[in-house]
Amino acid sequence: MSAADTDMIFTGLRPGLTRLAYRMLGSVADAEDIVQDAWLRWLSHERSDVREPAAFLRTIVTRLCVNELKSARRRRETYIGPWLPEPFFDPENEGELTEDITLPLMMALERLSPLERAAFLLHDVFGVGFEEISAALGRDAAACRKLASRARLHIHQARPRFSATKEEGRALAAAFYTASRTGDMQALNGLLTKDVVIYTDGGGRIAAPTSPLTGINAALKFFRGLARYFARSPSRLVRYATIDGLPGFITIEAGGIVQTSAILVNDGRIAAIYVTRNPEKLHHLPRCGPH
Repeated sequence: MSAADTDMIFTGLRPGLTRLAYRMLGSVADAEDIVQDAWLRWLSHERSDVREPAAFLRTIVTRLCVNELKSARRRRETYIGPWLPEPFFDPENEGELTEDITLPLMMALERLSPLERAAFLLHDVFGVGFEEISAALGRDAAACRKLASRARLHIHQARPRFSATKEEGRALAAAFYTASRTGDMQALNGLLTKDVVIYTDGGGRIAAPTSPLTGINAALKFFRGLARYFARSPSRLVRYATIDGLPGFITIEAGGIVQTSAILVNDGRIAAIYVTRNPEKLHHLPRCGPH
């Protein structure tokens, strides 16, 4: 296999490998590092022994991710406030890569063991057979089936059973942005469900609630306080966007802080709000103009 063939094969597989690593880790930066490591291992391996490059590289990425997840779990035990995955936003392929998994599902994946997470993603999301999963995880195929089955049960229990069309989601995101920034409590009361939950991830680095806010009263109190802040330090809309499969928007807040907000829609109202403010999770976002 020539160097050109080697590059071409890996380049073609890179997007899928990156999606797998991101869904395993919930971090764009860590996913890119994992895929780069896989590339180096691909270069150093005797490629004439590789019959199926896609399976070979998925195995490498999966094993690297499982190892990374074990150490990441220890780090997250000391994480300050709600943990949200790094927001995935691809303006060139918006909506194309997010049909299989959304932000709430990413959060549900966090409750799985690394092996359960790998088995579920490889089989249920990426359509990989259990024989290949067996080789990747170092478990027999029957054990991998059990891992995926347990994971599927947990995911089914946590998966939101509602969604919105792209148009409905965009309209609700726009209405929410306007109402939350102007302090229109009447509009917000009409937009939010009674049991709405707000998750705000500042990671202890940026001001943010350290626990989820639950219920319409807590939400309205929170946004009433924010409205006074926005009156002094206006928020600037960068663009509306699909963020991890959910409608939302990217803003620049006071002090130049980049922020993403995503909403989960239930029967025409907002059931959950996911706000990411931790700068370590937002450096990869493009600072593009309004859309």
